[in-house]
Amino acid sequence: MSNDIRIKKGLDIKLIGEADKTVEQAIISNYYTIAPADFHGVIPKLVAKEGTTVKAGETLFFDKSNESVKFSSPVSGKVIEIQRGPKRRIDAIKIEADKSQSFADFGAFDLNSATAESVKSHLLASGCWPFVKQRPYDVIANPEKSPKAIFISGYASAPLAADLDFTLKGKEAELQAAVTALGKLTEGAVHISVGTSSSPLAGLTGATTHKVSGPHPSGNVGTLINKVDPVNKGEVVWTVNAQDLVIIGELLLTGKFNAERIVALAGSSVEKPRYFKTILGSEISTIIYDKGVSKAGNDRIISGNVLSGKHIKPDGNLDYYSNVVTVIPEGDDYELFGWNKPVFNKISTSRALTFSWLSPNKKYDLNTNTNGEHRAFVTTGTYEKVFPLDIFPMQILKACMYKDLDEMEALGMYEVAPEDFALTEFVCVSKQPHQKIIREGLDLMLKEIG
Repeated sequence: MSNDIRIKKGLDIKLIGEADKTVEQAIISNYYTIAPADFHGVIPKLVAKEGTTVKAGETLFFDKSNESVKFSSPVSGKVIEIQRGPKRRIDAIKIEADKSQSFADFGAFDLNSATAESVKSHLLASGCWPFVKQRPYDVIANPEKSPKAIFISGYASAPLAADLDFTLKGKEAELQAAVTALGKLTEGAVHISVGTSSSPLAGLTGATTHKVSGPHPSGNVGTLINKVDPVNKGEVVWTVNAQDLVIIGELLLTGKFNAERIVALAGSSVEKPRYFKTILGSEISTIIYDKGVSKAGNDRIISGNVLSGKHIKPDGNLDYYSNVVTVIPEGDDYELFGWNKPVFNKISTSRALTFSWLSPNKKYDLNTNTNGEHRAFVTTGTYEKVFPLDIFPMQILKACMYKDLDEMEALGMYEVAPEDFALTEFVCVSKQPHQKIIREGLDLMLKEIG
């Protein structure tokens, strides 16, 4: 069954540096790092101490608040360092990889005779559960609760995002296995959004397919949830990233936790943007350097897309959920009288001395400059033009700022995530950190309401 969803409100930010559809093997990292900060709200309890030898798929740590949720090593090797922060907080677990990889064997899984409990136990034991997230709160799903539906976005509409139709091509068997298993975990439906009927996700059985179109954020899973089955108080839905379905499916079919991923290297600072085959937690330098990014350039490296990704250092690592690394110029320069002259080389939703509306298909070379300082939070009506959810964005942001839990509930806080407010942050004339505000609001609700 297919249902069309057409989004009219939004904004396509067309940037220079889209990845060419060619795949290369990235330089194999000597070291891999897993950062507990990638898993919001998780308090890690170490299983693998310094000096421990692990196989790919063996447990590194578990969540102290829910010991059944385990986090696996992406490679086999030796744990050489536990990096700690204030109050001995675990910031990262660094693994020196073996030259020849070995995998923990979880055994092939019989989906035909599987029950919800057996699927859940298998995903928890193998370390695949962290790929399953929930709303409300946009955190790793609580395995003790049952979702009313599961949502998967197979269409990436964010600027310079990896083309999921390309990266998932040839993985139909793994995708089908993962969707079949997830379907056993809910009494509702598994909803999948696709951009084209030729998507590898379009022909899967056991799922409801929705063809989405329109400007960004049409590809956000939050948009799919809002248009298909919004989350009300007391309800839970689960979400899974499309690229993570491949890892889950391969585990079910072969018994191996194979953390391999095809990652797009994109951005105007990349000489030859293209795709690379690498592994979760790999050194970012194995992807960007010697691949067309100058070490001497003043660039920002982002694990994820330019709107909601994480700023990482050149010696950092690919985070757990990203399938794109974006490199764009750092915007640390000051533009003299920039507020008082016509603008031809930037995108704007306003027509006041800006002309991007005259060239809707033009691609821009933008940097990270915010083009203004933090200022009073004023009502402009701009947010509603790029926000397709049936929610009042200004009101929910202000409710988060003054911590009114009742108002946050009433305005629909249960179904949003920070990425849903990336565009409103981009167009904000007040330069407010919308995603940070929403994240803090969700954390407050999780603490006070649970």
